[in-house]
Amino acid sequence: MKAQNMMQIDFLSKSSNEGFARVAVAGFAAQLDPTLEEIGDIKTAVSEAVTNAIVHAYPNEIGKIRIKAKLYENRILELVIRDWGIGIENIAQAREPMFTTGGEERSGMGFTIMESFMDVLKVKSIPGKGTTVTMKREIAVRGDEV
Repeated sequence: MKAQNMMQIDFLSKSSNEGFARVAVAGFAAQLDPTLEEIGDIKTAVSEAVTNAIVHAYPNEIGKIRIKAKLYENRILELVIRDWGIGIENIAQAREPMFTTGGEERSGMGFTIMESFMDVLKVKSIPGKGTTVTMKREIAVRGDEV
């Protein structure tokens, strides 16, 4: 399936860039005329994915995070958030609610939240090479578009 539109942004793994990532993806997704609830869900999922990369992928350094967003003709938004950090040793364990490697201040709910707000969540990771999170969400057709 060929994308109708796409964008890509790279930014440093600084916590100040998390808000930028949310707004950039929301702005891109806006062309599908999502509801406020849909846009809120997308922003929350992006926030969780980017925060995971900032906190876990680069715990002792600043690295690069890339977001690719694609829109498909069937109103599917695909988001790919990638880092080149330390990777995840055990993806199944990392996806368990309440599991975290980020210390007491982290809830361990990032992947659970992403999964609850998106239709599809896939996580690929190679220890020492980085992690790629792919999320998809279908944006509903509004009543006046039927």
